[in-house]
Amino acid sequence: MVRVVRSCIQSILKLVNSLIGMVGIAMILYSMWLIRVWQKQMGDSPFAGFDYPAPWFIYAFLGVGVVLCVITCSGHIAAETANGCCLCVYMVFIFFLLLLEAGVTADVFLNRDWEEDFPNDPSGSFNEFKDFIRSNFEFCKWIGLSVVSVQGLGLLLALLLRAIGPHQYYDSDDDYDAARAPLLNAAHPRYAVGGPVYGSKK
Repeated sequence: MVRVVRSCIQSILKLVNSLIGMVGIAMILYSMWLIRVWQKQMGDSPFAGFDYPAPWFIYAFLGVGVVLCVITCSGHIAAETANGCCLCVYMVFIFFLLLLEAGVTADVFLNRDWEEDFPNDPSGSFNEFKDFIRSNFEFCKWIGLSVVSVQGLGLLLALLLRAIGPHQYYDSDDDYDAARAPLLNAAHPRYAVGGPVYGSKK
């Protein structure tokens, strides 16, 4: 029974990590597209324009996408091995990511001048992203809640998998595989109790 539950949790955790990985890949692709647009606007590589500040929003978006992909890889390894150390590393990654998201969300909703906390983005991508969220607030809100829910579900599944523990050969002392325990099936010699036997005298 424990093996079935462990296998189900591992499969669900892999599915959850796949969703997180898809979000990370989408963010990386969007960042690459923004970098391409920025290059066209500059007429040259953005790394060569020292007179302009760096487009921090594009790089931050790209960094978050890479972090999500790294978390996905660590989650798949933790789900496959069910190792306690790997699961702890995965849970720490998810926990700090949730703290970062909670901090940014609290700053946006509680601070009226939250835009002043971010530096100026010369590419204009930050303003475009902000306008898109404002014009599609309900859609973006549900997308954000879905992503946070998936991350929370991954953290919960990792906790459950760590509580169950790694794979065991035997579920109990009485349930064992005979092929894996050959010493338990070794034939013992039989002894007979009787009187002493003497040889014949000549």
